[in-house]
Amino acid sequence: QLQLVESGGGLVQPGGSLRLSCAASGFTWKYYTIGWFRQAPGKEREGVSCISTSGDSTNYADSVKGRFTISRDNAKNTVYLQMYSLKPEDTAVYYCAARLNSKTCPEGGMTYWGKGTLVTVSS
Repeated sequence: QLQLVESGGGLVQPGGSLRLSCAASGFTWKYYTIGWFRQAPGKEREGVSCISTSGDSTNYADSVKGRFTISRDNAKNTVYLQMYSLKPEDTAVYYCAARLNSKTCPEGGMTYWGKGTLVTVSS
């Protein structure tokens, strides 16, 4: 089965760090552009970051630029989101999603989605 599974979420204090992982199975991972999205309580889901098939092109939402880093290891079928200097407003369920060989990660155009991992930033 085609599957994306996020992990690494949890409770962290403001200013802390977390690394999320998105592991894939059931499809040829290296041909897929991967995006991270998040949905905070009471808010719509928003794009956080996107990485190309080779990993040489990335982009970030303004709200996380300079604090989050996306990377991928195609040998392990895994994409990572390293998050630094976390803020309470980063609290959300984080999802990864995949789209075949795209230059962007439009939320409405992603083909496969994980079930999400909860990140809570609180003291």
